[in-house]
Amino acid sequence: MEIGVEKKIYEVGDLVRLKKKHPCGSEYWQILRVGADFRLKCAECGRQVMMPRAAVEKNTREIVKNA
Repeated sequence: MEIGVEKKIYEVGDLVRLKKKHPCGSEYWQILRVGADFRLKCAECGRQVMMPRAAVEKNTREIVKNA
């Protein structure tokens, strides 16, 4: 593991802010499933999508932990 590289930890229920906005205008997605693929639900309109883990990790700007 490289020095200075922080591994992001994704958990079900967290909100993630991605680089690109959803067509409805929201940047935030709720994580419904974690694994090789992620199931994400748009925080604004409720639309659900499946994305590969690599795409989510690459496009994540912020993780808002579920308290």
